[in-house]
Amino acid sequence: MPPPRVLDADGLWDYALKALGGRALSAAELRERLRRRAGNKEDVEPVISRLRDYGFLNDSRMAENFAAARLESRGFGQSRVLRDLQRRRVASGVARTAVERAFAGTDETQLIEAWLARKYRGKNLPEYLGEEKNLASVFRRLRYAGFRAAPAISVLKRYAARADELPEDDEPAPA
Repeated sequence: MPPPRVLDADGLWDYALKALGGRALSAAELRERLRRRAGNKEDVEPVISRLRDYGFLNDSRMAENFAAARLESRGFGQSRVLRDLQRRRVASGVARTAVERAFAGTDETQLIEAWLARKYRGKNLPEYLGEEKNLASVFRRLRYAGFRAAPAISVLKRYAARADELPEDDEPAPA
């Protein structure tokens, strides 16, 4: 595969517009892409500034849309959406605000129920979660999906008596 073509300032502008047309990007993600293509690294920041001036690059709007989409289409919990935004290099404060807005008024217990119904449709949950290894696995998956431990355990108690034995620490699940 040939190396990427080196671009001047006009080429970077065109490349940035194409990249943003294909997928919403954070400023940091786009900056990194532009730096890889730039013939002159000093051309990158003026392109980023111009994109912001025109309203084509807005981390707050991108983060809010991303958080809302993750909630609605994937049913993820807050910590997973926050982790995904941080992975996309959105500033922590911007990411946290976007997640708080997207999840305002949502009931985490209902999200967990919906997540379980979607992921384990066709399974008899009380029977399936009666096995200790399955219960632990589902709990880990809930944590990785971004749900807090206490609400996850609360929902799992409806299906398995041994859910009380799960750890209630609310440390973030591993990435």
